[in-house]
Amino acid sequence: MRLEAAIEAFLEAVRFEYGYSEHTARAYRRDLHDFSSFAERGAAGAATVADCDLELMRAWLWDRQQRGLAPSTLARNVATLKSFGGWLELRRLVPGNPASRLRSPRAPRELPRVLADEQMARILDRAARRAESGDPAQLRDHAVLELLYATALRVSELCSLPLTGLDRRERTVRVLGKGGKERVVPLGAPAARAIERYLDGARAALAARAERPEEVPLFLGNRGGRLGPNAVYRLVSRELEREPGGGPRGPHTFRHTAATHLLNGGADLRVVQEMLGHSSLSSTQVYTHVSAERLAESYRQAHPRA
Repeated sequence: MRLEAAIEAFLEAVRFEYGYSEHTARAYRRDLHDFSSFAERGAAGAATVADCDLELMRAWLWDRQQRGLAPSTLARNVATLKSFGGWLELRRLVPGNPASRLRSPRAPRELPRVLADEQMARILDRAARRAESGDPAQLRDHAVLELLYATALRVSELCSLPLTGLDRRERTVRVLGKGGKERVVPLGAPAARAIERYLDGARAALAARAERPEEVPLFLGNRGGRLGPNAVYRLVSRELEREPGGGPRGPHTFRHTAATHLLNGGADLRVVQEMLGHSSLSSTQVYTHVSAERLAESYRQAHPRA
């Protein structure tokens, strides 16, 4: 079987059988197409599944390392090969997973960008003042920012959130996260009020702009269709550009900030893990390091004998 054909079959399984996110599927596609091109260059003819062995995989990773790719990218490449190799073994196309002996490079731990309480308050206050104009887009944007911070949702989860996923009485949202896992996340009073104002005074106006109104999504774009991740990214980035501090400017900054603020306020790590939808506690523990860093920084600035 040709390697390229096996890769396409694996990518189909990723999309329709495994329930991976669109982001993960795109990353797998990029990695494996590059791997296939590398294999084709080294093969006498078309590369086959039989050529897909540990030696070829190590050679590809070495080539990428020599091209200056970051350790985090190489670690993702290894994860891609392990998933693909496991699928090949499962389909009995190879006798064992050829990637099982690959090791991921250790990437230096980078703490996520987190906003201070007063920065977050300024962002939400600005959005609230703009929403007072009654403009449908401004009412929606205020609700989006409040919900991102209140619930620490991923941007993909927010954009795919249906109207039926919001419980207005209980003040919760039912979210379909990575791997098709469902969770219920509470939201605070400010976010609930912003969403109520959006639903009562803006959503119908936005829906009227669509040629074929869509009843499913909670948040609608300026043309009446489903609000897209790129629009949310631009919204959050504009707000973060107005705040001091470097680092990423996308919606994930709100997720990092919400998780860190919860831990700073005394929330249990397991509760935060459940709220974020992390399958592993180690993914959540990075925020304890953020809290410790902020504590150490405050100590150095304030203590006379620091």
